[in-house]
Amino acid sequence: MTSKHETILGNARLVLADRVIEHGWVAFADGRIAGYGEGTAPSGSEDAGGDLIMPGLIELHTDHLEMHYVPRPKVFWDPIAAVVSYDGQLATSGITTVLDSLRVWREDGAEDVDGRAGVLAGAITAAREANLLRAEHFLHLRCEIPMPSVVEEAKELIDRPDVRLMSLMDHTPGQRQFRDEVKLRDYYRGKGGGMTDAELDALFEKRFAYQKAYAATNMREIVALAHRYEIPLASHDDTTEENVADAIQDHVSVAEFPTTMEAARGLHQAGIGILMGAPNVVRGGSHSGNIAAIDLAREGLLDILSSDYIPSSLLMAALQLPQHVPAIDLASAVRTVTKTPAEAVGLADRGEIAAGKRADVIRVHVARNIPVVRSVWREGRRVA
Repeated sequence: MTSKHETILGNARLVLADRVIEHGWVAFADGRIAGYGEGTAPSGSEDAGGDLIMPGLIELHTDHLEMHYVPRPKVFWDPIAAVVSYDGQLATSGITTVLDSLRVWREDGAEDVDGRAGVLAGAITAAREANLLRAEHFLHLRCEIPMPSVVEEAKELIDRPDVRLMSLMDHTPGQRQFRDEVKLRDYYRGKGGGMTDAELDALFEKRFAYQKAYAATNMREIVALAHRYEIPLASHDDTTEENVADAIQDHVSVAEFPTTMEAARGLHQAGIGILMGAPNVVRGGSHSGNIAAIDLAREGLLDILSSDYIPSSLLMAALQLPQHVPAIDLASAVRTVTKTPAEAVGLADRGEIAAGKRADVIRVHVARNIPVVRSVWREGRRVA
């Protein structure tokens, strides 16, 4: 007989951290995993219909909140309502823990979400305090190093208890993600509603000037700030041996979206976890023309996946990885979106189905190679 505080899911394909139980069950009570096993579930279980039961997904880098806050150019939604809408999409994509990536910089003349990290951080807090959220939300401060105000803005947010990651970014034209300036121009033409060549020339010149004037000093201050507050650091778009050396020197824990095989190998050898975009896996390549995540996976250089700009891609990519790379089994693929990202930011209480871990659990049905999340539990409570 189950207690009123216990949930048992039976007739399930149970994804553990190191293996898959093809016909098993899991029980959770008081917000924690109470037990699991093979074969027929104890009495009082809920029939999972042969679906996958796995840990809730852990998302370290997604800026998808911006799409809810500014759904169209110059259209700003109520920030708390935007957070709630975004949170609902995360939950129904199977994400139970998320690091909301906020742009920590302002740029003269820029619109949209630049300079609004404080507004969105406040909205996340308000939604959390009002019990409006299904997933658990932390913050990832995306620091654009050449921007004049980046250190000041980071200091305004750094002492929040929900800050779990800071990334060191530099999108100056001609390097890292956009070594090919033509691709960067195409990106801005599409995103900015049709910027002219003259407008892009002026923007690029300003970015060059910012990097020359501020990048070196800002980098030292941001790195020191992260170390002082014991917040893990992520590098971003590492491309060259010099980039890798800087990441090692700065004691980076995670390398987001390395753009070359050379950089990925150097980062891996240094023990830095490599994070790549789930859309890269689903689409079969990078939208910026850089290294394909699947190629890194084949070389044993992929540790963590991130949904980046489309939440549903996280689950899709994890389930597709074994199809693309037979050496990666389902349990290993699921670790890239659960246990490994959790450990990277110090959340060792979740990310796997194991006794005593948080009962952040999802039920996933797969048909026509498309996964759909049927149910979501966060700390044992059904939230979707």
